[in-house]
Parts: sequence; C-alpha cells; structure tokens
Amino acid sequence: MSIGSQNAAAAGKLAGVMGWPIGHSLSPLLHRYWLSQLNIKGDYIPLMIRPQNLEAALRSLVPMGFSGVNITVPHKEMTAKLVDRLDPLARRIGAVNTVIVDHNGRLFGRNTDAGGFLAHLQQSAPQWRAKNAHSLVLGAGGAAKAVVVALLDAGAAQIYIANRTQERAQSLVAALDDKRVVAAGWQDRTALLKDVDLLVNSTSLGMVGQAPLDISLSLMPSGSVVYDLVYRPLQTELLKKAKARDLIAVDGLGMLIHQAVPAFDAFFGQKPSVDAQVQDLLLKALDGD
Repeated sequence: MSIGSQNAAAAGKLAGVMGWPIGHSLSPLLHRYWLSQLNIKGDYIPLMIRPQNLEAALRSLVPMGFSGVNITVPHKEMTAKLVDRLDPLARRIGAVNTVIVDHNGRLFGRNTDAGGFLAHLQQSAPQWRAKNAHSLVLGAGGAAKAVVVALLDAGAAQIYIANRTQERAQSLVAALDDKRVVAAGWQDRTALLKDVDLLVNSTSLGMVGQAPLDISLSLMPSGSVVYDLVYRPLQTELLKKAKARDLIAVDGLGMLIHQAVPAFDAFFGQKPSVDAQVQDLLLKALDGD
C-alpha cells in the first residue's frame, strides 16, 4: 500500500479512495476542493489497491492515521465482508462505499450511494415521483443494489433487474426478498421499457473504452427518466438517445457529488455544499479527458 501525502496526517485529517484501477476517480479532486473551500487542514488521496491486498489495506488505515476512505470498483462488495461493523443500509445492500475509522479504531462500513442516487434523481427530475414508479435497472453489482434499495425505500411499485449474466440478477432479487423486484432477461431489456417510467444503467456499457449499451428507447412513455450512472463520457450515447426522444436525461456526475457529502462530513467533520462551482470543477476535469 503505497501512500503519498503522509505529512497530511500530522497536519490534519487524512482520507482517500480505494479502487483498482483508481486513476479515473474524481473523488480526490472533489474532496480537495471542499477541504480548500472550508479551510480544513488535511488531504484526500487516491489509493490503488489490488483485490488480493484489500483486507491488508483496510487494516492499515488505523496505524496510518486515516479517518476513513471511500471505496470504488471493484471493492464495494468485498469491503462489506471485511469491516468490523455495517450500518443497516450497507448490510441490506451488501456493499460499502464509505469506511469510517471510529474512535476505537474499528472500521465502520456505510453506503451513501443509495442516498446520492436518489438525491440527484430528485434534483434533476423534480416532477418524477419514486412512489408507485415502475423501473428497469440494468446491472446487478454494488451500484445496482444501492439503486434498487433506494427505489424500494422511496415506494417504488415494480423494479425489473436485467443483467448480462442472468444468475447475478436472480441472486440480487433473492437477496432483496421483495416481491416488487423481479429478475428479467437481458434480451428483454428493450421490450420492458414500455412498462416503466425510469431506466437506470448501472453497468459499464457506454463508458470510455467499453462497448456501447445496445438498447432502443422508442417504447418508453413520454415524461420518463433515463439515468446513466456512467460519467465518462458525461453525455453517453444512452443519454443522447433519451434527449432525442425528449425524455428526461440524468447523468452520473451528480450521484458522485451527492454520495460524497456524507462521506466528507464523516471524514472531516463538516458538511460541504453542493454548488455550481463544484459541478463546474468536475465538468472541466471531464472535458480535459
């Protein structure tokens, strides 16, 4: 576990983000902006951790003086099994995106993805209502779990889960044990759109370097929402299709920002604001890719 900025621990609080790879993460830029804005001493650093080294890396947080870390792909589900305790939401989702070192040196796992997803959805599509909604979620990983739990808790009527590997979708449905959640065949993803008012892509399809998401939106009812968790590129082909049909298109950048707010508060003791400057900062970083 190679860590720079070790002097930051002496000067103030230290946090970071663990992933493999990690170079794509915007979290250091975001958290460092808030540290500067709030005049807090400390640092937030990227930590490139191989899956086989995850447990050792997590256990190194205490002796190295970290107040906590965020967790990104591919470590969210494994981290849930490695921390000392979980909050109820993280336990339900089975995935952790925030690890906090408590005053006893124990690792506390939280999931702020669910809240971040819903906060950005409500901000971007205020006229859309989660209560009694019908949704299709593509993907069955940690992000998909967070999305589905958020929608269930908000009162969704029906959620279809379609994944390229059918068994993973079925496993997620079984784990959630809620009759409102149904596994669907990947081949049925386009046909299902006539019955939903929210489509969420939680897969990597459409991301830079990945294959595009093959789906037609022609059957989606007008006024429906298309939410792509991918933010590289910010305007994916899926969102372009949604705009072409005058559907409500929601990109993945806002979820990144909103999920970071409670994490920053836990790490550094102050709640940051989500303002236009934050979004502009990250947009410029994406434009520079």
